[in-house]
Amino acid sequence: MTKIPEPIASPEPLEASLTHADDRLRLSHWLPPQEGIAPRVRIGRRWVNVFWALPIAGAALMILIALAQSLRELPGVQAFIRQHPGIAQGAPSIDSGFPWWLQVQHFANMLFMLFIIRAGLQILADHPRLYWKRDCTPGTDWFRFQKPVPQGRIWTSKDDSVTIPSWLGIPGVRHSIGLARWWHFSINFLWVINGVIFYGLLFSTDQWRRLVPLTWGVFPAALSTAIQYASLNFPVDHSWTRYNGLQQLSYFTTVFIAAPVSIATGLMQSPAISNALGWFGRVFNRQAMRSVHFISFSWFVFFILAHGIMVFVTGIRENTNHMFAGVENKSWAGFPFFLLAMAILTAAWLLASPLTVRHARLVQRTGAFMIGWLKGLAERWDPHSELTEKDISPHFWANGTMPSSEEYDGLVADEFASYRLRISGLVESPQEFSLAELKAMPKQEQIPTHFCIQGWSGVAKWGGVPMRHILELVRPAPQARYAVFYSLADGADGGRYYDVHQIHNMRHRLTLLAYEMNGAPLSVLHGAPLRLRCENELGFKMVKWVTAIEFVEDFAHLGAGQGGYNEDHEFYGYRMPI
Repeated sequence: MTKIPEPIASPEPLEASLTHADDRLRLSHWLPPQEGIAPRVRIGRRWVNVFWALPIAGAALMILIALAQSLRELPGVQAFIRQHPGIAQGAPSIDSGFPWWLQVQHFANMLFMLFIIRAGLQILADHPRLYWKRDCTPGTDWFRFQKPVPQGRIWTSKDDSVTIPSWLGIPGVRHSIGLARWWHFSINFLWVINGVIFYGLLFSTDQWRRLVPLTWGVFPAALSTAIQYASLNFPVDHSWTRYNGLQQLSYFTTVFIAAPVSIATGLMQSPAISNALGWFGRVFNRQAMRSVHFISFSWFVFFILAHGIMVFVTGIRENTNHMFAGVENKSWAGFPFFLLAMAILTAAWLLASPLTVRHARLVQRTGAFMIGWLKGLAERWDPHSELTEKDISPHFWANGTMPSSEEYDGLVADEFASYRLRISGLVESPQEFSLAELKAMPKQEQIPTHFCIQGWSGVAKWGGVPMRHILELVRPAPQARYAVFYSLADGADGGRYYDVHQIHNMRHRLTLLAYEMNGAPLSVLHGAPLRLRCENELGFKMVKWVTAIEFVEDFAHLGAGQGGYNEDHEFYGYRMPI
């Protein structure tokens, strides 16, 4: 039997135009800083600076204290507090105090939340606007810390990103979302593991009774506690054995509502998950989930601040003894451990940003090791969800560095008549196709939701040739594991833009080489003459201005070996379904 020889691939000529990248975040080669504005919330048609909340809250607090103190002089309120002193009637007592595992997990939770919050703010700064509708049309945002989108000029989503201080975000550099995402997702993964262990230990001991209300009496108890705290005449603390009503409701909300909501709304921002859930993904769209995610984030920030203040004002020695020494007395046993914990948190806070800048590649590789496999699993979700023409967005944000070569200018001048798509590498039949030949192939149209890594989303109708048809024509070899897409444009830091996809994604029915957008020829701004659509990935992987496709067995020899231009230069991950 004659063995058919396997194709021997000659290197794609554009491989030579790929550039290596530094393993550090080089500020001199980065997007220049751009200050945002004070956060604002839209109320009706007016934008209100959220910092007005500080004097308003201060005034409201003084009024609340005066009102609570006046209420406590009323006989009826005094009788109510006597009947409901703070702990719900019938609430069970805890016999185990604060066990060692609870102390360890409390510290781990503090450490993880520090990174989660800071990295989350850095991610939000890349598209510093929140919406309720999926479309992200300028002017429909309800929260922002960036100026209104300028009129009469091209304004990309990268232009919209702002700088936040390095002591607040991680790493505190404009458009460093790739690194911030590694921090956010990796630490979230550890936080979820810690939470699962916490749930298991909580319900295998009597500790769950501390957090879960077992009687409706928790509500009058919480009201009574709130009046006592507000009047600055605090209730007697019994937290070693039982939380008061206000504590129990706030802890229950944090542990059993805010935490699961944060996880669920984070996952629903994923293209692979949202585009696979049909009507559920359309109702609970990415922007609504971003907004709820931010509200949940705000609850955590409020809870942490309030919790920290109450630790000090209700008895620093007793509280630190409980959580850092596991004893119930008025000694100083827990205070040294509390100071040590605060020193560790402070050091971690100060070191996070400079470490990330100096060792950016290490952060990327560590994140890929921790959660890359999870992203790989999510990549296999079937992104089958499609919308209708009435769902098409009135505004579709532009992004990417435009082609600026004589070659591309010539293609635009002759309306892409001389354009050729070159397909090479590990294929049995290397070929070149003109745009006219591509348009003569079987055409497919689809209306999916587009997910940008920066946070915006939009819906458009794409028309083009399915990649599975291209595969049938060129017949990739068995050892071809990846498809490399080369752009006519260079990246922001010089060198040709490219990206790598696993070949199984190229066989999906919604993977498309698009030459139309919303029924019209693809515009230069959005990738003419040809761009990739791969609906279970984030937008940066859908290469615009495609000029060549190369099938390879590995991509370690391309650029900096990370799987794409942004992966090389901006420390993204080549698997981006989340």
